[in-house]
Amino acid sequence: MKLRIIFCLLVIRCLSAPAQEPEYDHIFFDNGLMAGRYYYSKADYTSPSYIQNIENKLPVSEKEYFTAKNSLLLNYVSAPNGSWSASILYHDWRGKDFVKEGKSLDFKLFVKSGTEAEELPLIAIGAINKKETTTSSFINLNDYISQFKQEEWVSVSIPLSEFKNLSYTNTKEIKEVLFKQNSQDGKEHTLYIDQVELSPIQKPVSNVIVPAIKAKAYERHVDLWWDKSGLENIKYIKIYRSEDGREFKQVGIQYPYTGRYADFTNEPNKTFSYRIACVNYDYSESQPSNIVESTTRYMTDEQLLDMVQEASFRYYWDGAEPNSGLALENIPGRRNMIATGASGFGMMAIVTGVERGHITREEAIQRFKKIVAFLDEAETFHGGYAHFIDGTTGKVEPFFGMRDNGADMVETSFLFQGLLTARQYFDKNSDDEKYIRNTITKLWKNIEWDWFKKTKDSKYLYWHWSPDQEWVINHNLIGWNETMITYLLAIASPTHGIGKDMYYSGWASQEKLAQDYRADWGQTRDGAMYSNGNTYFGVKLDVGVSNGGPLFFIHYSYLGLDPHKIKDKYVSENYFENFRNIALINYRYCVENPKKNIGYGVDNWGLTASDGPWGYRAAEPVDHQDVGTMAPTGALASFPYLPEQSMAALKNYYLNYGSFLWGEYGFRDAFNLNENWCANIYMGLNQAPVTVMIENYRTGLIWNLFMKDPDVQRMVKEVFIK
Repeated sequence: MKLRIIFCLLVIRCLSAPAQEPEYDHIFFDNGLMAGRYYYSKADYTSPSYIQNIENKLPVSEKEYFTAKNSLLLNYVSAPNGSWSASILYHDWRGKDFVKEGKSLDFKLFVKSGTEAEELPLIAIGAINKKETTTSSFINLNDYISQFKQEEWVSVSIPLSEFKNLSYTNTKEIKEVLFKQNSQDGKEHTLYIDQVELSPIQKPVSNVIVPAIKAKAYERHVDLWWDKSGLENIKYIKIYRSEDGREFKQVGIQYPYTGRYADFTNEPNKTFSYRIACVNYDYSESQPSNIVESTTRYMTDEQLLDMVQEASFRYYWDGAEPNSGLALENIPGRRNMIATGASGFGMMAIVTGVERGHITREEAIQRFKKIVAFLDEAETFHGGYAHFIDGTTGKVEPFFGMRDNGADMVETSFLFQGLLTARQYFDKNSDDEKYIRNTITKLWKNIEWDWFKKTKDSKYLYWHWSPDQEWVINHNLIGWNETMITYLLAIASPTHGIGKDMYYSGWASQEKLAQDYRADWGQTRDGAMYSNGNTYFGVKLDVGVSNGGPLFFIHYSYLGLDPHKIKDKYVSENYFENFRNIALINYRYCVENPKKNIGYGVDNWGLTASDGPWGYRAAEPVDHQDVGTMAPTGALASFPYLPEQSMAALKNYYLNYGSFLWGEYGFRDAFNLNENWCANIYMGLNQAPVTVMIENYRTGLIWNLFMKDPDVQRMVKEVFIK
């Protein structure tokens, strides 16, 4: 995981990309997830001028908006001998690598009465080209409003050619829209700004018929869904809600590639009616859809678990890459790029979905036939799969840089944790299920685990191998981290296995190399010898780095591998009890909250790896690795270990934070209340552990399936103490 994080943050992305990867609109602002201040903004002033701000960020307003549910507020005083400035920053999230070339800066403007055209701000744009930041000359905003009006929304369109002295090679490099004081009238002015974007050179034109919608209500939200096929050329789906079935109010917008919307009403026991409309790039609307009605209701704990499991499962079902049926790295993100490890996790989520009645067994069979057929033809390296694969071609996609253009054995092991589970689940004698099993067995036997020792006498497995650069990354696999499953599957292999002793020589190595690796996680020698033995927050920890490390260490390898069934010489009982202690340490750290992060407590805990305000990183319960970012998967994937504490977190996230945290695939990846920030993405590595580990807590389904695999059973008998 550490190497994965380093790649995400530091390594130059690959220069080539599939031509068919869909492009995103170049949007600076269309809606803020959270009330209060907008994270991707800046605001400052010098008295006697003034601009309203919250901790130097622009306020979000729900009073006026062009598209629901909010806009940005510019409330300012332009005085002599003073100044003010504000800017809106481009949110360049993970995998948003392909953006439409723009021709003009467009936005919607609402001017409150009392402000004349000449009192509007100056405007500029900023770009980053080859790591060099440049800002254009400022121009008069008023010059680009065709018909100035007060108290209604007007359109602003400024050709990019009007912004002088700006350096960029393509419009993707434009990262900032800036406003600053123009007049010196000393009066207060109020503007609302919405739909800030670079209008594409060619605006798609569509005359689609709006699809029919369906609805299902839960305690505090209503799920809406529709057929998204044929909607590729529209701008948005606009969501309308009514409380009386007659008067409809827009409550949100959705991107056309999604096909679902979660309307968080926060009101149980109430009936709502919905309809949708398609919005073109000129913001004209289609005729409305059919009207559906649904009633929210109070839910039991079991019903809440069902709800959360189903929503996270939908990431892998509705949100899958269509050609392969496999999981995307994150949504929104690259739409043609498969994440191998997340796909393995997703397979276990799909099996859970069948047993929970979200899909039929036959539907799952057809999906798995597509999956295994794709994997059978996809590019491999000594049987190992790449971290990322182009779903349209089956070829490696070196998303983390050109060194990462071959086998990733950790992601391969995550993939096969799911495939071996499926091999046990699809156990009927039908031709389809036999095909699934036989293809999985073929792929499983093809993996040359022993090749990834690098040398015949190596004590370690190695994470990566490149066909043109071989072992250039040179990262040997050492615990404590998320990679136990890699060693165990390598030992379990019926064709190209490694010796059982490598569990101790590699994963649990006592060598200085391994000690230094472990010490680097928590920046302490605690756990450097693999065994730990220290007490943290009243909890003795047998095995684990520092305070136990991030929680994905006790999730990723153990979605299928049952920690109740594994014990070695380093744990006093079994690994389940050790993992329970790691979860408990994490929980007690968050309750104690030594850094005084906003929101931490008995119902908000679980530090792990996730998206964050400053990019993807692994959080853990030590001061220097805790920046206030909380990922719901941390607590929710820990249900088997701390069910009472996990349920408290689930209820808090849904009931108190659901207005920004809950979406079409369940809980968004992470949030940080210190920064008033919430991720707009869902991540494949984090959604499935929620569904799967809740199921393991409730029934043990996935643990039981994986552990009955004959190769796994043999490995457990060879490696672990009875």
